[in-house]
Amino acid sequence: MSPQIHPTAIVDAGAEIGDGVSIGPYSIVGANVKIGNNCELMSHAVVTGNTTMGEGNRVFPFSSIGQIPQDLKYHGEPSEVIIGDNNQIRENVTINAGTEGGGMVTRIGNNNLLMAYTHIAHDCILGNNIVLANCATLAGHVEVDDQAIIGGLSAIQQFVRIGKLAMIGGMSGVTKDVAPYCLLAGGYRAGLSGLNLVGLKRKGFNASQVGRLKEIYRILLQESGKRDERLAEAEALLQEGDDVAREIIEFVRSAKRGLMTHGRESD
Repeated sequence: MSPQIHPTAIVDAGAEIGDGVSIGPYSIVGANVKIGNNCELMSHAVVTGNTTMGEGNRVFPFSSIGQIPQDLKYHGEPSEVIIGDNNQIRENVTINAGTEGGGMVTRIGNNNLLMAYTHIAHDCILGNNIVLANCATLAGHVEVDDQAIIGGLSAIQQFVRIGKLAMIGGMSGVTKDVAPYCLLAGGYRAGLSGLNLVGLKRKGFNASQVGRLKEIYRILLQESGKRDERLAEAEALLQEGDDVAREIIEFVRSAKRGLMTHGRESD
């Protein structure tokens, strides 16, 4: 199918537009943009810069993708935005290009839901099946792993990592890394409130597996003491097939900005 482009849309002749693409009224597509098959840009959407979109993405009105980063160190380098497949990019979402200091690319995976007014700053890396609720804001260089959920009006500080299947409550200010499969209570710089038990249940974890994860959570993210000693204690509990527990341990081991811990801001 040929692209369907509304007469009021402005699409640069240099743009690469895939089959079955729909571009709505008053939308603007820049010269260095590549849009994959079966994407939909609704009215008043702007896609510019060195932006590549995969297939099946839907961009809702007044979203802006690929603009230069809000970083005073940016001096015109040809950085990129790379977006995967089947993402829902809702109204007034902003996604900025990368910077030289962050790898030159802002990257978003597949099947993500970015609700209205979400902001994805320069050099952020998002995985797959993530939900960012309304007005969630990612500062530069933030990494969000698969299936994480970030509540509305939350702000994630630069360089913070959000682990797989972590859940961030609404109106949270997150200044440290959040370990995989953990819950962060809503509120300004709140601490963790336990594991994401609902998410683990949906993934098929049994009571024995969840029990070991709770114990590892207690050792690593609730108790005090030297991190190396707590890591060793947690590793001693591991059994064959405890891949999620190993993931949490390695995440904690690699944390550079400190960790959000149980009921406290940092570790």
